[in-house]
Amino acid sequence: ATSGFLQLAAQQLRRIPSPGGGGEGAGLHPSGDAVSRLWLLLAAAALDWLLGDPAWMPHPIRLMGWTISRLENGLRRLFPRTPGGELLAGGVLVLTMVLLFGGGSLLLLAALYALSPAAGTAAEVWLSYQLLAARCLRDESMAVYRALTGRSLMDAQRAVGRIVGRDTQCLDRDGVTRAAVETVAENTSDGVIAPLFWLALGGLPLGMVYKAVNTMDSMVGYRNERYLFFGRAAARTDDAANYLPARLSALLMCLAAALLPGFRGRDALRIWRRDRRKHKSPNSAQTEAACAGALGVRLAGDASYFGTLVRKPTIGEAERPIRPEDIPAANRLMYGTEVLCLALCAAAAVLCSHIFR
Repeated sequence: ATSGFLQLAAQQLRRIPSPGGGGEGAGLHPSGDAVSRLWLLLAAAALDWLLGDPAWMPHPIRLMGWTISRLENGLRRLFPRTPGGELLAGGVLVLTMVLLFGGGSLLLLAALYALSPAAGTAAEVWLSYQLLAARCLRDESMAVYRALTGRSLMDAQRAVGRIVGRDTQCLDRDGVTRAAVETVAENTSDGVIAPLFWLALGGLPLGMVYKAVNTMDSMVGYRNERYLFFGRAAARTDDAANYLPARLSALLMCLAAALLPGFRGRDALRIWRRDRRKHKSPNSAQTEAACAGALGVRLAGDASYFGTLVRKPTIGEAERPIRPEDIPAANRLMYGTEVLCLALCAAAAVLCSHIFR
């Protein structure tokens, strides 16, 4: 029965039509033409800019988080509480999430495109938009900015606590500002460019796989007693999934800093080249270094997590004190980086359409 279901799904995938036409087999999945994929990206980005992430709206990331929590509880009961058992359980978690969300979205699109090309296209655009976080990053970080400039430090600490993993109750104004700028810089890759990268390569299924991996890393990828072994597979998979997008994000951010007024393009490139490896993660310092150079400030440094002080190197040079206005500046840099990424996708789509037509 399972074999017959998979054969039927494969048959339906081959029949997925392109939103722009082209007949059987010319659609977005499994191969898809580059121009149709570009329109998907542009529509998804536009929806993200317009709508963001309203709290009332059902969201696949929240479903991913709920699923990870339930799977973790079940796997911890199923596997032995030894380093080897937890490593294996964490690997099963990664494999299960990839199959559930990557395979599930693939089968969903197959069914919807078979029913109606318009229904398939609408679902793919809508779900792809929900994988992007530029508007959400802007809204949450600007709430920190408004608290810093118009309300109390305690309000600013609470606001920044919504978007960072470190302890925030001990942060002063500069610390709150630095934390907000850092999370915008880092999530320019994780929340914006990396999803666009994987959506461009593989449409919604690959985008879903990436976000499932990234969500697992944010929930279980910690180097503490609880997750040191259980979360290792998720953390390593996330490192691999972000390796190319993080470097692409940093280079595009350096270019955005050179093109946009008020930023230091040369310093962005210089600091990125010097400080991009100053993090235990191979990816996290990439965009932080580019952003620090573009703004002319120092980021990173020691931080407290769950009551424990973690020593970390600083990134960038303190050519001036950091200030609340650096938060909207980091957002402008994020949007500039996203626009350049979309322009790069457009150029690639045009090139592919000429090469493979």
